[in-house]
Amino acid sequence: MNRSLAKKLQMEIVDERSGVYSIVAEDGTEKALIRFDPNTQELSYANENSLTDFLNSNGHQFRKILHHKRKDTFRAGFRLAFSMIDGKDVAAYNDKRNLLVSDHGQVYVIAPEKKRRLAEIYTDGSYCEKYEAGACSYLIKNLEGRYTERSFRTDSRSSALIELEAVIAALTDYPEDVRIITDSQYVRKGIAEWIVHWKLNDWTTASGAKAKNISQWIHLDRLCRRRYVEFEWVKAHSGHFENDYCDIQARGLAVGKSPRMLRKGFEDE
Repeated sequence: MNRSLAKKLQMEIVDERSGVYSIVAEDGTEKALIRFDPNTQELSYANENSLTDFLNSNGHQFRKILHHKRKDTFRAGFRLAFSMIDGKDVAAYNDKRNLLVSDHGQVYVIAPEKKRRLAEIYTDGSYCEKYEAGACSYLIKNLEGRYTERSFRTDSRSSALIELEAVIAALTDYPEDVRIITDSQYVRKGIAEWIVHWKLNDWTTASGAKAKNISQWIHLDRLCRRRYVEFEWVKAHSGHFENDYCDIQARGLAVGKSPRMLRKGFEDE
């Protein structure tokens, strides 16, 4: 288990020489003097203190922040509020077999064998460019193994946002502790990794731009803070019954097919 203890920091690019940028990072107490070349990815520290020790010991996270900055944002005078999680097990978070957990707002990662006995919600969303229409679908499987389903259309025009809306609708419908099973890495990583930093950084990305779909993320965060939620990822179109079912329901509803037609086609396969 790797719980999230985020440290809030500020950085400013103060100089550039021959493509190497001088960066000052600070935590309100100490400053770290950093040199970084976006082209070669070389990173070095020009001083030593507890802040440089912190950045160095969590180097994978810090490098990822710098790597994700757009090249046009590397300029003298650029300022950014950012945050890092001390001692974060990056490999555990990146392992798609693991479950990401939001435990009343506290975030950590668990191995599959550590998951609790919970009701399960399978979610999916789809956007059809041809019809300019989107739809969401989810299945709630209670502890007795009985299913409840719901599908609905949405005016959103982004597959990632629609999948996020499906999870929001499902958690609104089911207010207890639960496991969400989704094929969306956007949802999985967003609620259990990115949002931890966005909330500290005024919903700002590493390039200084506002995160997308902020109101939806705030809504989802509020829903998760009331309970224990596990997020499990499954590969799309991999023969996973419930995930495939939700996918067929959402895709069909987006193009105007009835749930009865969709179920019959699915059962005949």
